[in-house]
Amino acid sequence: MPNQAFGARAAPFRCGYLCPQRLPFTIEVMGDSRVNLTHHFLIAMPSMADPHFAHTLIYVCEHNAKGALGIVINKPIDMTLSSLFEQINVPLGDSDLRESRVHYGGPVQIDRGFVLHRPLGSWQSTLAISDDLGLTTSKDILEAVGHGHGPEDVLISLGYAGWSADQLEQEIGQNAWLTVEADSDVLFAEPAETRLPAAMKLLGIDFSRLSDAVGHA
Repeated sequence: MPNQAFGARAAPFRCGYLCPQRLPFTIEVMGDSRVNLTHHFLIAMPSMADPHFAHTLIYVCEHNAKGALGIVINKPIDMTLSSLFEQINVPLGDSDLRESRVHYGGPVQIDRGFVLHRPLGSWQSTLAISDDLGLTTSKDILEAVGHGHGPEDVLISLGYAGWSADQLEQEIGQNAWLTVEADSDVLFAEPAETRLPAAMKLLGIDFSRLSDAVGHA
């Protein structure tokens, strides 16, 4: 049986589809002295001009010599999990989850679903971010969630953010992002609207006072 990824339709996103191909997720050790930002938050600086990333908090799922992959975690869209599960023909029995919001994960593959989850578990197509955290693109995880035996914590998004080799390092050097080691509770325990200031607190910075000058400190 081929592995199934899941997609969805959500304005202004284009029509989704079920894709039998898995993403080539791999974890590689950085071969030089560069810092590996896997399991870090990227905090968009106020100077961020790209509308896809202004005021965003991104969780970096993978970072190596070939580039980086992350998920925007503070931009819920106008789609509930109930609606998403209906579109992919999976029943969702948990009433608490039905009204939870799907997130805009980034501008790449915006018709494809990505599930950040804890614990890691065992699914058909998963990037193991750590011993406890995973990013899964296969439909089996949603089927498990729908039947009440999925991961304890899930954050479901459409799309992801991607960087080519050295691109993220260049953007950080240009003061586009602040970085801080991620706290999983910010991912799963904080509501979407407070995740960005919560990540700032990890740096000891008051979000309301953040300015372009922070990047030069």
